[in-house]
Amino acid sequence: MTTSPPEHHPRLAVAVLCAAGIVVALMQTIIVPLIPLLPALLNTTATNASWALTITLLVGAVVTPISGRLGDMFGKRTVLVASMAAVAIGSVVCALAPGLVFFLVGRALQGVGFGTIAVGISLMRDIVPTERLGSSVGAMSASLGVGGAFGLPFAAAIAQQVSWHALFWVCAALAAGAMVAVLLTVPVRGVATGGRFDAVGAVGLTVLMVSILLPLSKGGVWGWTSPLTLGLFAVFVVTSQLWWRWERRHRNPLVNLQLNIQRPVLLTNIASVTTGYAFYAMQMIPIQLLMAPTSAMDAGSVGMGLSMVWASMVLMPAGLVMFACSYLSAALTTRFGARISLALGGLVIGVGYAMLLVMIAGPWTGTWLWLLIINLLVGGGLGVAYSAMPALIMAWVPVSHTGEANGVNALMRSVGTSTATAVVGMILAASIAVVAGPDGAPTPVPTSTAYLWASGIALLACLVSAGTALAVPRGRRIDEEPIV
Repeated sequence: MTTSPPEHHPRLAVAVLCAAGIVVALMQTIIVPLIPLLPALLNTTATNASWALTITLLVGAVVTPISGRLGDMFGKRTVLVASMAAVAIGSVVCALAPGLVFFLVGRALQGVGFGTIAVGISLMRDIVPTERLGSSVGAMSASLGVGGAFGLPFAAAIAQQVSWHALFWVCAALAAGAMVAVLLTVPVRGVATGGRFDAVGAVGLTVLMVSILLPLSKGGVWGWTSPLTLGLFAVFVVTSQLWWRWERRHRNPLVNLQLNIQRPVLLTNIASVTTGYAFYAMQMIPIQLLMAPTSAMDAGSVGMGLSMVWASMVLMPAGLVMFACSYLSAALTTRFGARISLALGGLVIGVGYAMLLVMIAGPWTGTWLWLLIINLLVGGGLGVAYSAMPALIMAWVPVSHTGEANGVNALMRSVGTSTATAVVGMILAASIAVVAGPDGAPTPVPTSTAYLWASGIALLACLVSAGTALAVPRGRRIDEEPIV
C-alpha cells in the first residue's frame, strides 16, 4: 500500500477533500426549500417539479459505483476533478434554466458529483499515512452530515434574501473552487489499474438501479399497485439476474461480485443499507414535527409551528456533532475495531429513536429542545457509524479495488435512503389529520400513530445494523493489507 511518510501528512489535501464532500452533500438538500416554489418558477406542475429532487438522487446512486471503478482504473484524482466539474456545470445550467427540462439536466449533472465522497475516501488510502488514515476517512465520511446540516438554512437564506438563481451561482462557485483546490493540493499517488471499462455492466447497473429506486421514490404518487410501479419492479428482477450473470463471467467487471459477496464486505453493505435508512428517516420525521402548526396537538398529533429556516437551525447542530464524532470513531476503531464502532453507532442512533418514540407517545408536550437533543444523539451515532463503514471495507479489499468497493458501499447507503423516502413517506401519508394552519387554512399533518410507526421501523433498522456489524468477522485492522 502506497502511503506518505508521517512527516509529510497532507493535512491541507485532506481538508480540501472534506470540503469537496461538503459541497456535494449540499446538492442533496439545497433543492428542498425550493420544491414548493418550483411549479411557479419553472411554469410546471408540482408532480413534474418533484423530479428536481428525484433525478439527482437517481443519477447519484448510479454514478457512485461507476466513479469508484473509473477511479481505480484511470486515477482517483482525475475522476474527482471531473465530478466537481460536473457539479459546477450543472449548477450553472440550473441558474440559467429557462424551464423544467434544462433545470432537470442541471440537477442530473449535479448528481454526477455524488461519487466524490467514495472516490475521496479511496484516494486518502493512497496519500495519507496509516496512523492518520482512520481519522481522515472518518472526516470525509462525516462531510455528508455537515453538508446536509447546512443545506437547508443555506438554501433558504439565499433563496429568500437574494434569489433562487443566486443559490445555484453560489453552488457553481463553491464547486469550481473545490475543483481548483483539489488540483492544487491533492497529489497523484497510487497505481491506476487500467483495463477496458465494462460498458455493458454500467448500462445494466443503470437499468437495475433506476428500476428499483424510481418506483421506491415515486410509488406513493403513482400507486404501489399501478402497472408502471409493478412493471419497474419486474424489470428490476429480470435485470438483476442478467446483470449478475454478466458480471460473474466478465474478465474485467464493473463490480467485482466475488469481492463484494465475501462475508465481511457483504455484512458491512447490509449494515450500510439499514444505517442509511435510519439516517434519512431522521431527515424526514423531525422537520415535519417542527414545522407542523401547534394546532396539530388538538388533533392528537405533534406540531411546534416553526418556519423552515428556524426548523433547519434546530436540526443543523446534528451535522456538526456527526463531523466531530468521526474522530471519536477513528479512536474507537483503533482500539476495538471497525465492526465495534459500526455496531456502537447503530445502537446510539437507536437510542435517539427510542427517545423520539417516548416523546411522541408520552403524555407530555414535545418541544424543539427535545428534538434538538434527539438529533444531536443521532448525529453522534451517525458520525461513528458512517466513519466505520469505509474502515471496514478497506480492511477487507485490496488497494486496487478500494474505489470500486467504497462506491458499492455508498450505493448501499443510497438504497437505504431511497427506501426510507418511500416507506416513511408512505406511512406518514397513510394517516393524516386536517388542522388549522397559521393562516387558518386547513393543513394536513401526519397523526401520532403515523410518527410512531415510522420511528419504530427506523429503530428496528438500527438494531439490524448493530447486529449485522457484530456478525462481521473480527481480527482485521484498517492498516493491514487484506488477503483476497
